[in-house]
Amino acid sequence: MNEFLTSMIDLMIVAIAVALVARRLRLPYTVGLVVAGIGLALSPINPGLVLTHNVIFELILPPLLFEAAINIQWKELQQDALPILTLAIVGTLLAAAAVTLAFHFLLGWPLKPAMMFGVLIAATDPVAVIAMFKDNGVHGRLRLLVESESLLNDGVAAVLFALVLAWVQASGQAHLGTGQIAGLLAVTVGGGIVTGAVCAGLAIMLIRRTTDHLVESTVTTILAYGSFLLAERFNCSGVLATVTAGLLMGNLGLAPVSKYGHSVTDKGREFTLALWDFLAFIANSFVFLLIGITVAKIPFHDLGDKALSFDIIVVLISRALTVYPLSMLFRRSPWSIPTKFQHVLWWGGLRGALGLALALSLPSALEMRNQVLIATFGVVVFSVVVQGLTMPLLLRGLGITQNR
Repeated sequence: MNEFLTSMIDLMIVAIAVALVARRLRLPYTVGLVVAGIGLALSPINPGLVLTHNVIFELILPPLLFEAAINIQWKELQQDALPILTLAIVGTLLAAAAVTLAFHFLLGWPLKPAMMFGVLIAATDPVAVIAMFKDNGVHGRLRLLVESESLLNDGVAAVLFALVLAWVQASGQAHLGTGQIAGLLAVTVGGGIVTGAVCAGLAIMLIRRTTDHLVESTVTTILAYGSFLLAERFNCSGVLATVTAGLLMGNLGLAPVSKYGHSVTDKGREFTLALWDFLAFIANSFVFLLIGITVAKIPFHDLGDKALSFDIIVVLISRALTVYPLSMLFRRSPWSIPTKFQHVLWWGGLRGALGLALALSLPSALEMRNQVLIATFGVVVFSVVVQGLTMPLLLRGLGITQNR
């Protein structure tokens, strides 16, 4: 226990140092964390923490998803609901299919590992995107489009992963019929949404019965983790549960006044939003430091330089094949997406925590599991470092932000 606390304190000290240096050098914070993590792994210092599926899913993901969700407003989301849902649902399916086909037919991977990689790498990371936009002062419709699509995309990717994993594990043992797939989909999606909604409803009822801002904030903390863990306990989507809970809490529980009446107090709202900003900072710091620490120990040579380059190129192309064609569907509609916004949606589709968590959760018996894991880490590092570093340049080049 003492070693665990010491390791966490050490990582927080490093995170503070990185935040100060990154702000001074005007570098993306997440990039600095990954680089610092690599440096820690190569130094005599041993942080003592390891990036595992449980660490990401049970400790890091809930606060990151919840913090992102509570800051999305219904009114703004409804205005662009159709393009956001199209990009998040259809786009994720297309991206996963494109990567699967490329890896199976061009790289020669067996279908099962190709499908697993295609699905998990389709998950974009709202955390990295939100942090990047905050650093560069991006607001308005572009921020809503990118953040909302990225957040909902995570839920879709997590559900697809569960379905594909069930199919892979059932192969050779029993035929997974259409009815079973539909049932699994209903449980995973419907169960996740219902769990999040019920938990949020109970939390809002509790908040309305107190004026203590500490109690109000504690309730939201229990909601974020409780909805996730409860959904996962019953084989539902914890990602969808927490996102649903966050959206409802942000728009009903933390709203000053809604048609349902008063909810949280003014002091409670201010304190709760500040608390979640802090918790997201801590979780964000841990995950990207641990990514750097883990990446330094990954044997990328086992995959091959050409194969790794192929991975990155295919993932970028698959993202382009979803963003640009789907955006064209709304060209002559009220939801038209400007071309420069499309460029940001493409290059800003960073990969991160969820993709790694899904890769780390793959069963050890899965064919080519190590190659899938190595490819995932390679794409994530390229995404965070290269795309993260060049994103401010793209934003300025497109005239979206000014030199800061």
